[in-house]
Amino acid sequence: MSSVDVLTVGQGPGLVVLPGATRRARHYAALAAALSSSYTVHVVERRGRGRSPAQGSDYGLDREVADTIEVLSETGSRQVFGHSYGGLVALHVALRTDLDRVIAYEPAVSVDSGMPFDWLPRYEELLAAGRPARAMVHFLHSLDFMPGGPLVVAAVWAMQRLTAEGRATREVLPTVVPEMRVAREMDSDGGRYAGITAPALLLGGGRSPAYIQEVLPLLVETIPHAKLVRTPEFDHNAPDLGAPAAVADLIRA
Repeated sequence: MSSVDVLTVGQGPGLVVLPGATRRARHYAALAAALSSSYTVHVVERRGRGRSPAQGSDYGLDREVADTIEVLSETGSRQVFGHSYGGLVALHVALRTDLDRVIAYEPAVSVDSGMPFDWLPRYEELLAAGRPARAMVHFLHSLDFMPGGPLVVAAVWAMQRLTAEGRATREVLPTVVPEMRVAREMDSDGGRYAGITAPALLLGGGRSPAYIQEVLPLLVETIPHAKLVRTPEFDHNAPDLGAPAAVADLIRA
């Protein structure tokens, strides 16, 4: 049994899916269903979520990579798809084990301080003060994923208290802190990714923030066997919310 919980559907060669920050395995159910006729899809419930272990005091990228390699080994899978923070993990899995293919949708890779992290201390303060709605808006607004302001905070506050999905999101907000610390620690000139030997498919959307879009060409130039597909109408949440079936088509192509 792997250390983390895994949602499995489908038939065919194995594909391990790594969710992004604040995302749960169930958020990729539509993506997994769309892929299920071509792959046996194993969606990892990453640490700090559901029945998987807590992140713990020793949490770091090594732990995420080890969890993923364990799932790959137990399922016989040889392909990994990662979204956002899960994409960062997927690329580092590809650096440490032999894969047939690695696929990353807008991985949370910071090259030459291109990804903003100055919001993180205030985010931690707001969580510690018991203000999860303000923390969530501060996080997403700082990363250009949503507007800010008191009306938005009020809407998020209501969502976090009145809806099951909102309450579930509130529960995983603390996991953002150690994950974003990892992303910040991994900031580099990007040269490490030249060590990926597996074929790599990098995916992105034209409606995502500029700092996300800018890193993709750098990665495709660095990774030896990489291809970039950018879809103008996609945003950062295409795999889990906006267009999972269309993303599945790109993975299958």
